[in-house]
Amino acid sequence: MTPKERARLRGLANGLDTVLQIGKDGIGETLIHQADITLEARELMKGRVLDTCPDYTPRTAAETLASATNSEVVQVIGSKFVLYRKRKKKPAPYRHGVRPNRKTRK
Repeated sequence: MTPKERARLRGLANGLDTVLQIGKDGIGETLIHQADITLEARELMKGRVLDTCPDYTPRTAAETLASATNSEVVQVIGSKFVLYRKRKKKPAPYRHGVRPNRKTRK
């Protein structure tokens, strides 16, 4: 990832809410699965390491999750981190503002 791409992703991550929290249980299969699903849906994800997590620093948690989900660490600031992974599938395009397979009201 180039520095320009990383800077653009950091800017996009500013407005994101934290969707993943790592607590006293650390990083398990469930947390990795949740991160994987979130990255597939959003591409960009913000996480946080809580004070109750004795095993991981924000940097080590971000690197562990990145290697487990085949993503890249964009940024680590304080207790928060940002991960990025390009989608494997392209989302289906909407036509005329209506989602596919939905009935329209007339």
